[in-house]
Amino acid sequence: MAVYFVGDIQGCYSELDALLTQVGFSNNSDLLYVAGDLVARGPESLETLRFIKSLNNNAKVVLGNHDLHLLAVYHGIKKVKKLDHLDALLSAPDLSQLMTWLIQQPLIQKLPFEETYMSHAGLSPQWTPKQALIQAAIAQAHLTSSNAVHWLSLMYGEKPTNWHNAEDDVDRFRFTINALTRMRYCYADGSLDFVCKEHPNEASNELSPWFEFGHINNNIQWIFGHWAALMGHCQPSNIHALDTGCVWGQHLTMLRWHDKKLFTEQSHKN
Repeated sequence: MAVYFVGDIQGCYSELDALLTQVGFSNNSDLLYVAGDLVARGPESLETLRFIKSLNNNAKVVLGNHDLHLLAVYHGIKKVKKLDHLDALLSAPDLSQLMTWLIQQPLIQKLPFEETYMSHAGLSPQWTPKQALIQAAIAQAHLTSSNAVHWLSLMYGEKPTNWHNAEDDVDRFRFTINALTRMRYCYADGSLDFVCKEHPNEASNELSPWFEFGHINNNIQWIFGHWAALMGHCQPSNIHALDTGCVWGQHLTMLRWHDKKLFTEQSHKN
């Protein structure tokens, strides 16, 4: 059994299929960890969801911001964004089953028997991995409850940006969603910034990438997507960035875990 991690698919199913063929992925014995944003800007969100769902327990998914927005669209809370290509998915006969499956996916995955974690955006500098797991589980419980639509409607907004200012369940839920699916940069006190998306070389001096705060020790490995501007490059070496902008014409990246070998598939858009 081999374990693979893949970055933001974003509806680029043909590239995913080619990448899985390249590594000789077995649907029955290998594990595929998907770092969120399965859907949205690419042309094959429907095919992507159907395939990942069909892997059953051989797929380990975390929700990304685009996946959560899709759920909000499905439940009539938000409208489709201009750049999204979701018509085929939203008119599919199995849409209800796909959305039921999607909303059941967690915000963090942990590999069994080792300190390796995956979330879409990363780990807040104001949390330990244990705290993040607890808050992610609480948020998932809200999203899988009978009040899921209510909680989906509450996730939008940018306050609080600081965990220590979260005063109630709604604040804690919104911070959890934002930290695990939207975060890139933080201020010196660890509070979240939601504006800057550029490469760290181009960011304001008052901001630092979340992974530069030293809150993840060398015994922990963290895998994330979400940040295409990094193109897979970040420090320290135990932090693994996997969004390499396939949907923007770059490539899809897969990490084979046992030997840390990277595999890529160039975007089929060109």
